[in-house]
Amino acid sequence: MKTVTGLFDNYDDASDAVGELQASGVPHSDISIVASNSTEWYDDGDSSKAAEDAAGGAGFGAVIGGAGGLLTGLGIMAIPGVGPVVAAGWLAATAVGALGGAVVGGAAGGIVGALTDSGVPEEDANVYAEGVRRGGTLVTAKVDEDLVANAERILGQTKVNLDERRSEYQADGWTAFDADAENYTPDEIGRDGARDVNRI
Repeated sequence: MKTVTGLFDNYDDASDAVGELQASGVPHSDISIVASNSTEWYDDGDSSKAAEDAAGGAGFGAVIGGAGGLLTGLGIMAIPGVGPVVAAGWLAATAVGALGGAVVGGAAGGIVGALTDSGVPEEDANVYAEGVRRGGTLVTAKVDEDLVANAERILGQTKVNLDERRSEYQADGWTAFDADAENYTPDEIGRDGARDVNRI
C-alpha cells in the first residue's frame, strides 16, 4: 500500500475528493480527512456523541465505520500547534492514539508523526500540518498499488501545489511545523492567502 495525500484550501473540494476516492474503490477505512475548524465552520452537534465514543475506547475506526461512510463520522478534536480540527479516519486515530484515545489533545506534531509513519516524507508532512494549521483540509488515503495513479489524479485535481505552498511559507520565515506554536485565529486564517474559510 502507498499513502497518497493532498492539501486543499477548500473543504468542499476535499470532501468531493473523498467521495471520488470511495467511488474509485478505496475503502473509507483507508481514507482520512483533517480540516481546520479555527473559524468554527463545523457545528459539532451530533459529533459530540462520536467524540465521547472515541474517548471511551471505541476509537475513530469504530465511530466512522458505519454504513454512512467516512464523512458522517466527523468529530472535533484539538491538536497542539494546529488547533481545533474536524477529523475522521485512520490519520486522526493515529494522531490521537498517542494519548490513549483522548479526543482533545494530541501528541506533539501528531499529524507529522502519523504521516511520516505512513511513508510521507517528513519535509512534506511538516507542510501538510502547517497547511491545516493555517486553515486547510488534508485528505490522506492508503491505496493498493493498482489504485495509486487514480488516487493521485483525484487528489491532484484541486489540491494545493505543495512545493509552491512550502516556498510561500518559507518566504515568511517558516522553517517547519511547530506543535508549540499559538493557534491561528479566524482573522489570521482569513488573511493567509486565498483560503476559503466559509466552508459550508
